[in-house]
Amino acid sequence: MVLMASTFLSSVFGLVRNLYIAWVFGRGMEADAFLAAFTLPDMISYFLIGGAASITFVTILTRYRDSGREPEGERSLSVILTSMFLVLGAAIALAEIFAPWYVHKWFNGFDAGKAALCVTLTRILLPAQLFFFAGGVFGAVLIVRKQFTVQAVAPLIYNLGTIVGGILLVHRLGVSSLAIGTVAGALVGPFLLNAVFARRDGVRYRPILDWHDEGLREWVRLSLPLMIGVSLVTADNWIIAHFASGTSGAISLMTYAKRLFTAPMAMLAQAAGVASMPFFASLWAKENRFEFATAVAESVSRVACMGLLAASAMVVLGEPLIDVVFVGGRFSRADATQCAAYFAVFSVSLFLWSAQSIYSRAFYAAGNTLAPMVAGTVITLISLPMYAGLYRAYGAMGLAVASDLGIGLQTLTIAWLLHKRRMVSLAGLDYEELGRCLLAGVVSSAAVWAVVDRLLHALGLQARMQSRWAELAVLVAGTVVWAVAADGILRMSGSALPRALRKRLGVS
Repeated sequence: MVLMASTFLSSVFGLVRNLYIAWVFGRGMEADAFLAAFTLPDMISYFLIGGAASITFVTILTRYRDSGREPEGERSLSVILTSMFLVLGAAIALAEIFAPWYVHKWFNGFDAGKAALCVTLTRILLPAQLFFFAGGVFGAVLIVRKQFTVQAVAPLIYNLGTIVGGILLVHRLGVSSLAIGTVAGALVGPFLLNAVFARRDGVRYRPILDWHDEGLREWVRLSLPLMIGVSLVTADNWIIAHFASGTSGAISLMTYAKRLFTAPMAMLAQAAGVASMPFFASLWAKENRFEFATAVAESVSRVACMGLLAASAMVVLGEPLIDVVFVGGRFSRADATQCAAYFAVFSVSLFLWSAQSIYSRAFYAAGNTLAPMVAGTVITLISLPMYAGLYRAYGAMGLAVASDLGIGLQTLTIAWLLHKRRMVSLAGLDYEELGRCLLAGVVSSAAVWAVVDRLLHALGLQARMQSRWAELAVLVAGTVVWAVAADGILRMSGSALPRALRKRLGVS
């Protein structure tokens, strides 16, 4: 609950961040170049540190802690940090040199001006990966010790950095101000905050190089599959950006839609996944296999149920939501309509993103990163022709559909692998509760659709075009109708979810 609350606040900051970008740069060249500039740094992080420094460290440090060998774990932390500073630093230096070649190849739809700007922004953003890696390592120490507060605050500071950088420097540096603010946010939030609190908790980093260290070898063993493989969970954004570069403004609009979609997804999937990881790892380390399987299945059922409900609201309320939040400055209502269509399609897969996050962490907690790596790589390769074909047939909207189909295949494959290995049975899912939530989602969506349609006709198109308050009224009314309808259907069908949520939130 702490992480869900913090993720909500982080999403609010992230929303303000995207709102600022949309207002100032709209869907123009600067926005496309800035949002595309994150791709190379993200790729370097993924392929060199597995994109999961905290995940692998949680597994390793949990074992050290459970066996009473914490001092050895801290020494391994220093060894791994020192080793990866050298490796990652060298990779970033090479990326700075070859950034023009990369942008030309990956974003082959960019014209010369947009490509040159993207190169400049990419070079500014690259050093932030050092801060993310080191912060992830120190953050893992705090997670293992069940200290989640810092993990709650760090993302807020990171998002705030981009906003502050833009406000202070945009008139002097243009869109480069956003990149500078992003790097500053990564330094202060994910890195310094985690490092300071880990030190307060007694963790001491010392520069040590020891290629024979047990913890380093274990980290390499766990991380190597993540480094040499690729998961569609991460590659989805890269693939979308690659194809969307051929359509002017598509990267911006799809990124705005995807990041708005990411807010509830992060609350459900990432917060639950991060919080569950040390508990899953502890159960597996203690060989409590039945409790492990039950805990994973229950977690998947809960987040998938909430994902179905949230998606039902997001699909029908996406357009008024985006109108209220984004329209203004250089972001027009026509842009909002197109962005809302992408948002609705992405939202359909929310329950799948939520479920796969828990399933993947079940493998990581058991110390098995090879199986999900192989599965993820195969699925990504299989999905590439699907993205290409749907883009050729339906343009950028085809990419959104391909994203949903791809994550569905990813989720089903990981679930089947866990079932086949007798780690987490598919029979353990609460299918009755999932059915109730699906029914509640469909009925509440239909109710909202009817109410919103009537409201729009009552308000009139002209009033709607002229007043943000009219859109806000539609959004609020639709949300109330959805909540009442969903709650009513869940109660009538015998769902335990409303009661459980009220109990968790302390509401009678």
